[in-house]
Amino acid sequence: MSDLTVSSPVASAVPPLPVAPPPGCPFGLPAGLDALRAEAPLSRVSLDDGSEAWLVTSHAEARAVLGDHRRFSSVPATPGFPTSGMVGGSTTDTNIVSLGFIRMDPPEHTRLRRMLTGEFMVRRVEALRPRIEELAEGLCDAMERAGRPVDLVSAMALPLPSSVIGLLLGIPEEDHPRFRDITARMNSRECSPAELAGVLNELAAYLDELVTAKEHDPGEDLLSRLVVEQVRSGELSRHELLAIAAVLLIGGFETTANMIGLSALTLMRDPETAERLRQDPALIRGAVEELLRLHSIIRNGPRRAVTEDVEIGGRRLRAGEGVIIAIPAVNRDPREFGNPDVLDIGRPNAARHVAFGFGVHQCVGQTLARVELQIAVATLLRRFPTMRPAVPLEQLPFRVDMTIYGLHALPVTW
Repeated sequence: MSDLTVSSPVASAVPPLPVAPPPGCPFGLPAGLDALRAEAPLSRVSLDDGSEAWLVTSHAEARAVLGDHRRFSSVPATPGFPTSGMVGGSTTDTNIVSLGFIRMDPPEHTRLRRMLTGEFMVRRVEALRPRIEELAEGLCDAMERAGRPVDLVSAMALPLPSSVIGLLLGIPEEDHPRFRDITARMNSRECSPAELAGVLNELAAYLDELVTAKEHDPGEDLLSRLVVEQVRSGELSRHELLAIAAVLLIGGFETTANMIGLSALTLMRDPETAERLRQDPALIRGAVEELLRLHSIIRNGPRRAVTEDVEIGGRRLRAGEGVIIAIPAVNRDPREFGNPDVLDIGRPNAARHVAFGFGVHQCVGQTLARVELQIAVATLLRRFPTMRPAVPLEQLPFRVDMTIYGLHALPVTW
């Protein structure tokens, strides 16, 4: 979180908090977070715009905040909401992302989320597993045909989840490069406010075209079902549908893509664990939870505004103050996860991570993301048992310039 600097006496010696691990330590915790947590579960920090907020670095306190939608609001217009450095807009924006249901509180959030819950039920997602496995096998076939070395990010990590979200939303395959480019530019920390506004307008225009096509010729995809079942009945406005589509599109592949790349690299650097997973694929589900915990690639939130005075972690939070959850620190809290910096695919409580959030705003697509990661890991381990990085670790381009951590490229050979 490069937009945060410590301002409290409790941690006055801690340096600015980066969005990614320091150079030479790509799998480590962003600098300063361990020290902050050791001092207190919540610390006051200063944002780039001069405002201040509470930074939560401990597991129990993070779940307390995220699980309390009554006293902690997700609406950016709420007084005290920490908007500095936030992707997708601030309190004055009315763009397609800022109006999405992830930035709403109940009951409006509940109304819109309920329309999607059935689409991501375990049963429905599991029904997609054979198709996702087929996509993964096809991508591996293409890697073999291309020959060594291959960039695993462009060959597998990006196209697999983008194909899946495209299938789910009914996005033509020829449009996939377009929405990948839009989301990449949106998530760049180098994107200026003016550039971000342009990217969001571009996204809105594209989704407007897509929804118009569904209105005229609905298919079997999620957007078509929402048009037919919700928009035409008046339960959902067209603008609400566009905002839902934006949230699903942005969240539906970028995070999963980066987890695929980091997971593959982690296992290539840990051949003993990789071999255990090859010998016993039943361990892969637990391994995915542990990889999600270890990497915690969301480095810029989630964020809340305090709406009512409350005590959390021994700190008195006042109405009108902002709160930011440091997901990487929370998921490496030694009070919750013993030896937290070590990959342990047998960790019994790994699934208690908050990589997908917690409470009413927990990621609606987490079941789909888990299945995609399970399939990607299993397929790569089986198809390429000798896969290894084609360049030294220090030459890999980690996404230190993005709000979602990962790899820009991962050259591999086998």
